[in-house]
Amino acid sequence: MGTFTKRVHFKSKKRHINVGARPGSIIIPDDALPPKITIYSFTQDDLQTSKGKDMETITKQIAKCKDHTHWIKINGIGDAKLIEDIGTFLGINQLVLEDVVNTHQRPKFDEYEDYVFGTSRIIYFNKEDELVNCQFSGIVKDNIIISFEESHLDYFEVVTTRLKAGKGVIRTAGPGYIFYALTDTILDNYFVLLSKIGDMIDATEDKLYRSPDKSIMFDAQQLKRTLIIIRRSCWPERDKINDMIRSESPEITKDTKLFLRDAYDHCIQAMDMVESYKEVTSSIIDLYLSMVSNRMNEIMKVLTIISVIFIPLTFIAGIYGMNFSREDAHGHVIHDNMPELYVQHGYVYALIGMFLIGAFQVFVFWRKGWFNKL
Repeated sequence: MGTFTKRVHFKSKKRHINVGARPGSIIIPDDALPPKITIYSFTQDDLQTSKGKDMETITKQIAKCKDHTHWIKINGIGDAKLIEDIGTFLGINQLVLEDVVNTHQRPKFDEYEDYVFGTSRIIYFNKEDELVNCQFSGIVKDNIIISFEESHLDYFEVVTTRLKAGKGVIRTAGPGYIFYALTDTILDNYFVLLSKIGDMIDATEDKLYRSPDKSIMFDAQQLKRTLIIIRRSCWPERDKINDMIRSESPEITKDTKLFLRDAYDHCIQAMDMVESYKEVTSSIIDLYLSMVSNRMNEIMKVLTIISVIFIPLTFIAGIYGMNFSREDAHGHVIHDNMPELYVQHGYVYALIGMFLIGAFQVFVFWRKGWFNKL
């Protein structure tokens, strides 16, 4: 394992706030990508796929495959007309369409008279090591599920692979099951992300024990911020899945609810991992600050020992450096002045005395074990 962690860059998105705008206004963000539409129409024995960029692609495919279940997968929300046309075609409330293009929604699940709507947060590291936090939205109505993603990345390749293989119940369990499968894929990728973060935390800990420096504190803080972002998605995701389990909508069948309970457990596990990793990163920061404080105490201890040794020596040197004469200008002895001023070999005696005092202090410190703790 490496000793250095990668810097975590957070790909920021500006939040567009339209003060006083009419509820249900479809305002496309400036950085929104043009839509790419992929439609999977399937039965137990058949799968039809088509791609396009406009509403005509959707209507033609649905008219062509009337007895099929349809998954309309839209990557990119940069076309307001397409969003409005979909709302008109399926009879979707304008407030729901507004939530689709307002990409700062927290995970939620809403029930309407003849359809359900849900959002989740897709979080991953891109090729530039940036942490991307984008929105997934899904609408389930009758035999249709429409999913909206901000990017052109094929985030749900695993689900499409299962759909093409036709194994299990993915083709027969209805659009509600597809919605569950997409939600479960998002949760599974949280574990992949948390695994990478766990490796980064281990590398930071190794560096802390081997060669600690101030970059450890910055790395740990960035990892903690990443975990906070994941936590802000996991907590409402748990509530969303719980709402789906309790839903009485016919779009979420009883069989699908069994799988949703498993997804709920996965969400709880992800939350536990986030909380434990947060504690570890906080401990790393606290341990580093404690090590810095202990190191500073050791330095101060060394300086204190040196000062204690030289204080009496400086005192002696200061006393005999005052140069008060023993005799006055007429040769008379001044009794209160320094008697040792004219002692033969006085300089040598003073040096020997200072050496003995210093040696005695060093001996006392050594017996107390102070040098062993430096």
